[in-house]
Amino acid sequence: MECIRCGQCCLNSSPTLQKEDARLVLEGRILWDALYTVRVGELVHDPVEGRTGIAAKEMIKLRERAQGGGCIFYDAEERACRIYASRPSQCAALACWDLSAFMRVYEGPKAQRTDVIEDGTLLRLMMEHEERCNYEEVAHWVWAIEEQGEKAVGELLNLLRFDHELRPLAARRLNLDAASMDLLFGRSLAETIGMFGLQVKRDADGSFLLTTLPRGLRLDVV
Repeated sequence: MECIRCGQCCLNSSPTLQKEDARLVLEGRILWDALYTVRVGELVHDPVEGRTGIAAKEMIKLRERAQGGGCIFYDAEERACRIYASRPSQCAALACWDLSAFMRVYEGPKAQRTDVIEDGTLLRLMMEHEERCNYEEVAHWVWAIEEQGEKAVGELLNLLRFDHELRPLAARRLNLDAASMDLLFGRSLAETIGMFGLQVKRDADGSFLLTTLPRGLRLDVV
């Protein structure tokens, strides 16, 4: 059998980078703004295993299209990959009629941020962000709301503000594209806080407000 270029694999999801794919980023063949980090503790959907759960390991994924999902590099009109010569190893191994080669690749070690980022300043910033805004810390204060009330909410708001303010500051000071921040620091806490049944709203003065999600509304997992 051979690929008929139906595009379904590209439309279903975007690939996760394996460790061997780090060279594609280091060589500039896949740019930072096309990637984002799934951090440990984040709610994710695994399309291969068909389940949703908490990420036990850090992963780097290609972004998906805002409308309709699917990999940002899939050209629906041409039914082709726009980075085919530099596509990640999961894509190169995938044959929808026989997943054995794909599974061998998929089960290998995943790329992490330290594999694709070499700048010492950025690595220190990432470490500081991870120490302060890791999901274990976020979960601790979420579960503490019932007993500690305003104190716990205040701690969560401090984490949200730090995460929110670090991104434009780092982009401006280091002359980086704002879209690269999701690779450096993962998706914003204001977005992922939905996994805890909470949502962030901005007041007219720019301050953060933390409320519960409406019943039946859930976070879109990646």
